[in-house]
Amino acid sequence: MKYLDVRIRQPDEWLHPMQAFIRHEDVVEYEELQTWHVVHEQDVEYELFYVVADRERYEPVIDGVDSIRWYDITAVDDESFYVYVCQGTREDDRDWRAAFAALNLVVVPPITYDREAAMGMTVIGDGDDLQAMLDGLPESFEVDVRGIGEYDTRRPSLVGALTERQREAVGTAVEVGYYAVPREGDLEAVAATLGCAPSTASNLLRKAESAVFGRLVDRRSARP
Repeated sequence: MKYLDVRIRQPDEWLHPMQAFIRHEDVVEYEELQTWHVVHEQDVEYELFYVVADRERYEPVIDGVDSIRWYDITAVDDESFYVYVCQGTREDDRDWRAAFAALNLVVVPPITYDREAAMGMTVIGDGDDLQAMLDGLPESFEVDVRGIGEYDTRRPSLVGALTERQREAVGTAVEVGYYAVPREGDLEAVAATLGCAPSTASNLLRKAESAVFGRLVDRRSARP
């Protein structure tokens, strides 16, 4: 059984309205789809998202999405919240998901969305099916394979351990000297480069450190 860590970037014309909002408005720092359930007979799906964003600017946009029948938001803190959504399945989404539908594949949650609205996901299955999935995606999709190999949760790869935004934060921290010994840059410098609050930069770095070190020392689980 193989795993595939992949980043998929859709062109604008394929984007869900909320993904277009992520890409074109500087509001959403990070979003992940934590779990989902699709009722094919009713063309409806239920989804749970974790979002780091300005809620006051996010909520009016989700209010205006035609495919969303209802949603409920639960705050985590001043900068993040959960969104439980019920929406009708869009034809465009049904079309690109066809690359997965006829294959013996499992998508391992969460699916992450970076500030480009590109999807990061881990898929497991037979190697031929994984290749068929990649070949079946529309040609206009940008696909970046970040890791592939035998799926073993006891010895997880560090490839794909971080979200796109966490990788950006760690890269920025290295550039400004946050990890230098002695330290040459502080959280304020990291935050200024990322264009976010120092508390957000701290949260990104702490989650990245937890993910990496958790994978290094914990052989019992692939998830930190």
